[in-house]
Amino acid sequence: MITRRSCLKAGALGVAGLFVPLTTFRSLAAQVVEVRMWGSHDGAKVGFDPIGLYVEPGQTVRWILDSNVHTTTAYHPKNGKHSLRIPEAATSWDSDYLVNPGEHFDVTLTVEGVYDYYCTPHEQGGMVGRIVCGHPGGPGTLPFDYFTKDPAAKEWLPVPVLAAHAFPKVEDIVTKKIIRL
Repeated sequence: MITRRSCLKAGALGVAGLFVPLTTFRSLAAQVVEVRMWGSHDGAKVGFDPIGLYVEPGQTVRWILDSNVHTTTAYHPKNGKHSLRIPEAATSWDSDYLVNPGEHFDVTLTVEGVYDYYCTPHEQGGMVGRIVCGHPGGPGTLPFDYFTKDPAAKEWLPVPVLAAHAFPKVEDIVTKKIIRL
């Protein structure tokens, strides 16, 4: 038998159901964080914006090319024998060259820690970035020369001096959430 109470319950559930897709959409949209890759026409000035970023595990970072030619490449021995500066359990990435404005590359970070990355053609000029995912930790929190006494890492390349000086501090990223140039 249909009662006034059962009609009100059904109506309330129906109205509540209308908000679920909107809430789900908002939470999915919050999962993608954008980093712009830019450069002056002559290549004299290049960078990632933001250069420092805080995300939660499971969030996706999307690097978008604004101008010039860039990559987003994790500091990892699989990428040109660079030193390891992402969590050991994390997956390395290399976008390859993005050449057309609007092209993008996505990485979903699931392992907590600090992720340092660079642009292949502009690393020597200091085009680097840092992401803190959840709680800071891992090789990205260590001094840049931490690996030099490890025989297994004898072929690893050090972070260039200009690049090392460009990284924002982990503490600043955790506090401010976004660090811009």
